[in-house]
Amino acid sequence: MTPNPSARSAVGFAAGTDTDTADWVRVHRPRPDAAVRLVCFPHAGGAASAFYPWAVALDDVEVLAVQYPGRQDRRAEPLVRDLARLAALTAPALADVLDDGRPYAFFGHSMGAALAFEVARLLEGQGRGPSLLAVSGRRAPSLPATIGPVVLGLDDPGLTAHLGDLSGTDPRLLADPEVRQMILPVIRADLHAAETHLLPRGTTVSAPILALTGDSDPWATVTASREWAAHTTGGFEFRALPGGHFYLVEHQREVLSLLTARLSAATARTAVEANG
Repeated sequence: MTPNPSARSAVGFAAGTDTDTADWVRVHRPRPDAAVRLVCFPHAGGAASAFYPWAVALDDVEVLAVQYPGRQDRRAEPLVRDLARLAALTAPALADVLDDGRPYAFFGHSMGAALAFEVARLLEGQGRGPSLLAVSGRRAPSLPATIGPVVLGLDDPGLTAHLGDLSGTDPRLLADPEVRQMILPVIRADLHAAETHLLPRGTTVSAPILALTGDSDPWATVTASREWAAHTTGGFEFRALPGGHFYLVEHQREVLSLLTARLSAATARTAVEANG
């Protein structure tokens, strides 16, 4: 994909923005005939490949995933330690690829939820926001970090043990010293971006928000997840599923069922509003 200057200018981003769509967006299984699209934002330390199974599972939705700098095929690029900066870099790339007129939704897990919210704000500010914002495993952006600062202060063995407890990283990777040397700096940078990000309670998007979490997730408790209601002027729905921070791995089918149902409803509502 190459940047589309007309799309960029249409949503208010400068054509000279140093953002290449091909660097930032992965379409694991292109579905040009799909009526709707789902843009996925990975968790801290995660990558676009985490959403390949979703692209396989969803026949009627085109799944896109954001690829952050500093990992996988972008591992030579510098890490971004500020969430607002990461959003400012991501938004113009998505503006390019989402300019085909099809409705779309955002889904973000953990750090990805906070980033999806910020990117949605940027795109809404230019008149082309998502029809639905689904946030998972993340406290509301107006709530200060609690666990994050403690985890950021851990030494490498402590951080490795914490990642193992969360069950979101393959234990074989954590057991390999060379792999740990590659992934721990990525996770630390992402955690810094996520856990130092705080917004006023009145910061909102107009898209409806679907908030999901695991019912035993210490990073995003039920109470903290419900607070996302304060950050939308659209509708709000909350669901807790059994499990911890990475509940969505075990409950992929339920999560995708929820998303597709809500996406269909949201896009239908958007179409009605657009037609007057």
